Amino acid sequence: MSGIEDSIAAHAPSAQGLFARTKSIIMQPRSEWHVVDGEPTTVAQLYIGYIIPLSVIPVVAGFIGMTVFGISIPFGGTYRVPIGSGITSALMQYALGLAGVYALALIINALAPTFAGQKSQVQALKVAAYSSTASWLAGIFALIPGFRWLGVLGVYSLYLLYLGLPIVMKSPTEKALGYTAVVIVCAIVIFMIVGTVASRFIGYPA
Repeated sequence: MSGIEDSIAAHAPSAQGLFARTKSIIMQPRSEWHVVDGEPTTVAQLYIGYIIPLSVIPVVAGFIGMTVFGISIPFGGTYRVPIGSGITSALMQYALGLAGVYALALIINALAPTFAGQKSQVQALKVAAYSSTASWLAGIFALIPGFRWLGVLGVYSLYLLYLGLPIVMKSPTEKALGYTAVVIVCAIVIFMIVGTVASRFIGYPA
C-alpha cells in the first residue's frame, strides 16, 4: 500500500500550483497554452493534479443547490431534491464527467491528423482538461438559484479550446476553427449524455 500512497502523494496537486495554473489559463490563455504544450506530464498527473479537484466544483455546487436551495419547477414552486437522490446523482455525474474528459481527449487525438495535427493522447488530454477550466469554475454558480444563469460564463471554455488546439496538437492555425467546431459538437454530445444519465437519479415530483 505504501507504494500506491507514495504515487498518489507525488501526483497530488499543491493548492498554490493549482491556483496559478487556473488563473493563468483564464487570464493569459494564449501564453499559458505554450507553457502547457511543453510540460512533461502523464494521464495520472493530469487527473490527480487538475481534473479531479476542479471537476468536483460543479458537482458539489449542484448537489448543494438542488438539496438545500432547491430547483424551480414551472407551476410547481421549489422542489428540494432528497439527500439520497442528490448524492447518487452527484456521484454519477462526477464519475461520468471524469470519463467524459478522457473520451473527449480520445476524440481530439483521433481527429488530429484530419486537421494536419500531431497525435498524442497526453497532449489531447491536456487540451480537454485545461480548456474545461472555465466551465468547471462557472459551475460554482449552480449553488445559488439567483446566480445559476451565470453558468453561461462557462462558454469561455470554447475560446480556450480554440486557442489551445493549434498550439498543443500542432494543427495549423487556419484549420483551428474547423477542428474546434468538430470537437465542440462531440463535447456537447458527451456532456449531454452525462447530464441526462445523472438527472435520471433525481426523483422529480410528478
